[in-house]
Amino acid sequence: MAQRLPLFIISAALLCALTGCNNQEATTAPSSDVQHSEPVTQNTDDAETETTATNSADTAQTEAASDQTNRIDWSQIDSGEKAAPLAGYEYPFALDSQSVSAYADYFNVDAKTAQHNLTIGMASNEALSKILDQLSGRYVSHELSDGDNVALIIHTSADMAADRYDYVLADDFAKGLVLPIVIQPDGKKVDMDDKAKAHGDMPQ
Repeated sequence: MAQRLPLFIISAALLCALTGCNNQEATTAPSSDVQHSEPVTQNTDDAETETTATNSADTAQTEAASDQTNRIDWSQIDSGEKAAPLAGYEYPFALDSQSVSAYADYFNVDAKTAQHNLTIGMASNEALSKILDQLSGRYVSHELSDGDNVALIIHTSADMAADRYDYVLADDFAKGLVLPIVIQPDGKKVDMDDKAKAHGDMPQ
């Protein structure tokens, strides 16, 4: 019996050692499962990114379609007149006239610019009347820009497309002069009385 006891103890020790190794493997096994979960998260992010990109594209197409629906047809506005050379152009206002001098002083521009702007400003209704026919209920107000570069700015409701067009005046009063037209969908209301006094009621 004394000789068998050490063998029993050794067998028990080996059994415990083997049992301990199996427990360690069982404990580390879940960590491999956690590592496999990462690709699932990445696939979800990719799906969300793709959905966002699709929604953005749909929104852009909708906005583009809206712009095309509410856009001025400039082919219907065009006068068919060719732009005249400014050198030697015979303006209806003399360069040294009182109206030109008053305009030049009011807007702080030189006499030549005043002569040009005043003539275009007083002829601008030729183009405006054509545009109003297309704007219908989207028209809000209009004004003539001041300074060195005169332009007819038409303020509209937000559902119009912003645009710009160079209109060549056909009426004899300003025939061949170019009137830049700007469609500005900002809904701005302009005091028309003040603008009329500045551009149209100058003494001649």
